[in-house]
Amino acid sequence: MNLSIDTILVPQGAEYQAVCRGLKQANCQKTRVLSIPIGVNNPSKSLEIKAFYQTKPQRVLMMGLCGGLSPKHSVGDVVLYRDCYDRHRHCCATDTELTDTIERKLQRVSIVTALTFGDRPICQAAEKLDLAQTYSTSVVDMEGYVYLEELQKQNIAVAMLRVVSDDAVGDIPNLDSAIDCNGNLKVLPIAIAMLQQPIAATRLIRGSLTGLKVLQQVTAELYGRREKTRLAIS
Repeated sequence: MNLSIDTILVPQGAEYQAVCRGLKQANCQKTRVLSIPIGVNNPSKSLEIKAFYQTKPQRVLMMGLCGGLSPKHSVGDVVLYRDCYDRHRHCCATDTELTDTIERKLQRVSIVTALTFGDRPICQAAEKLDLAQTYSTSVVDMEGYVYLEELQKQNIAVAMLRVVSDDAVGDIPNLDSAIDCNGNLKVLPIAIAMLQQPIAATRLIRGSLTGLKVLQQVTAELYGRREKTRLAIS
């Protein structure tokens, strides 16, 4: 099955590294992978800096981690966006043909409606459940909508594939001050937040490690042979 994906966009850091490992595992060397800042920084500027438009792509896949807003989603679940809302209730739909192709390729994936709440991570379980009811969405991320909107303005087909790394059952540490204006994680605020909330920190660490492992595996599955690559959580 030919995906014909020109470029993968993925948040910088551990998520980017996991996708690159998955492509290496699948022995895929043709697809371009670009890292983007965490959060809703200026997407047009970010893509220009990455020389995204030097060879304008036609089909783009956004990948990364996300948070579950609904109890039906557990850590490690793979989700494929049908559409995505911003906090002002504006909605963008992903490309139907590309999304359907990816769904047929993968062994295990849920089709979802997502919310991009990009100015800060959603850390409290109670707030996640409230957002799910307010927006009728089941997962949340920090980048999706703004890039989807920007790429569609350029007539580029976009699909969005993510892995749930924290669910709606429990809290994770308060990370409001952990991301700088350039979309980079700040080590000291993260360390302080984890020390202040050790139980929540354990949930964050376990969920992140599981999410990154599955992100690598689903990348390998997407670009490799079905019979050789299986999603597994351990």
